[in-house]
Amino acid sequence: MVMISVTDLRAGTVFQLDGRPLLVLEYKHTKMGRGTANIKVKVRDLESGSVLEKTFISGAKIEPIDSQIKELQYLYRQEDEFFFLDPITFDQVSLEKDVLMGVKDFLKEGLKVKVMFWHEKPLSVELANSLTYEVKETDPGVKGNSATNVFKPAVLDNGLTVKVPLFIKTGEKVRIDTRTGEYIERAKS
Repeated sequence: MVMISVTDLRAGTVFQLDGRPLLVLEYKHTKMGRGTANIKVKVRDLESGSVLEKTFISGAKIEPIDSQIKELQYLYRQEDEFFFLDPITFDQVSLEKDVLMGVKDFLKEGLKVKVMFWHEKPLSVELANSLTYEVKETDPGVKGNSATNVFKPAVLDNGLTVKVPLFIKTGEKVRIDTRTGEYIERAKS
């Protein structure tokens, strides 16, 4: 099997260690004096969801993960199971809420996502960095309150509540950053 050097790790890289799939969240290369360099990575265990810190000596080798990424379309939720459609095979795939860490609040019917599989087991779900939603419910903005950046709560078409500027009205479309859950801008039609 081809091994990869720890110096090739970067944020977003997936590898396995002790038979566990790990996703690199942060990478740091440090060299102190005459000694060897150390590679410190913050990783997420894709099976348990826990975040760990690992330190490797420069030049160490690790095993790459043999993963497959499929684009699936979100269909619906039934309690703690989320159902997706494979647009190529038309198979329905169900994912547990644990696999959808951090993304389940942004799902809406018809949304396309990338799902990473390892040995036919879904490990993680990736969304676009920003998505467009329709504002279903929000209070009207009060005239004269626009001198500063004042925000109000708004309920989106998928049920998510976010803070939007006062000028946003019910029925308008907004872009939301899926990494932070924050309002980005009013969407262009």
